[in-house]
Amino acid sequence: MQQNQLGNSQIKVSKICLGTMTWGEQNTQEEAHEQLDMALEYGVNFIDTAEMYPVPGRKETYTKTEQYIGTWDKMQTKRDQFVLASKVAGPGSMDSYIRESEIRKTPFSKSDIKTACEASLKRLKTDYLDLYQIHWPARVTNFFGRLNYEHFTPEIEVSFRERVEAIGELIKEGKIRTWGLSNETPWGVMQYLNAAKECGVDAPVSIQNPYSLLNRSFEVGLSEMAIREKVGLLAYSPLAFGALSGKYLGGAKPEGARLTIFGEYFTRYSSEHAANAIREYATLANDVGLTPATLAQAFVNDREFTTSNIIGATNLEQLRENLASSEITLDTETLQRIEDIHKIFTIPCP
Repeated sequence: MQQNQLGNSQIKVSKICLGTMTWGEQNTQEEAHEQLDMALEYGVNFIDTAEMYPVPGRKETYTKTEQYIGTWDKMQTKRDQFVLASKVAGPGSMDSYIRESEIRKTPFSKSDIKTACEASLKRLKTDYLDLYQIHWPARVTNFFGRLNYEHFTPEIEVSFRERVEAIGELIKEGKIRTWGLSNETPWGVMQYLNAAKECGVDAPVSIQNPYSLLNRSFEVGLSEMAIREKVGLLAYSPLAFGALSGKYLGGAKPEGARLTIFGEYFTRYSSEHAANAIREYATLANDVGLTPATLAQAFVNDREFTTSNIIGATNLEQLRENLASSEITLDTETLQRIEDIHKIFTIPCP
């Protein structure tokens, strides 16, 4: 499988990354290990997780995903053959149980970031993370489906510089190799780049944001940032929680499917406008001899600003289809038809 350089680091990652946010909620430990084995055999060398996974977050399942990965036999026998990424959670409604500590009163402080990283290492049963990411901003801004920016005060309590200093210390201690951002804005990326330069710490190498045929908001400002500053996109939700597979069209609710179980948490994928867009993309996929899921994944895979596409699956059949998308290159005519649909359905699911 094609590998791409992770920012300015010496790390190379497969164009497909195995996402893990269903493990511990929709997937058992055994199923998680089966997915890991299949992905590694296919040529994937990149695994992404987070301390707060699985999603949606609950106290009862908090950290289960990292624990499942930690019990995978190849964590001990083949650790040098794959790139492992995790994330430190930010402030939010789940504060009361994340790390259950007074430390959560100052999210992303130096001690908060280091405590979170060390806990992840223990759960994952590894000495280091290849990539450590700040999961979402600690300020009110546009992320998790929000588009219209409204300025809010008071501003950030913990400085970007303090966060970068914590990252620098973790790198010096050998606990992480490099670092990245997630759910960030262009302004936020610039603050981190400036702070890294001031502190003499290597710049972030990636930004993990949503990107799909239903949400191309990344292209507006962050795509230029990703290319010029070498902070490449790690695209998440490339299938919009499975909606772009077309399986929910016509009001269908497949048993065990993510939006069937957790639809009340992710309503942005269930609007009539979204359904109309999905229907158009599904028709296009049929016309060119692809499944809707393959069309959607292939589009994300080969954007110039995409370093890796984070796929997710709840069964091996889905995983095979997602992995196979790495072998598809969309032709010029198909790409133009995608743009024609995009003009009508620009960002139906931010």
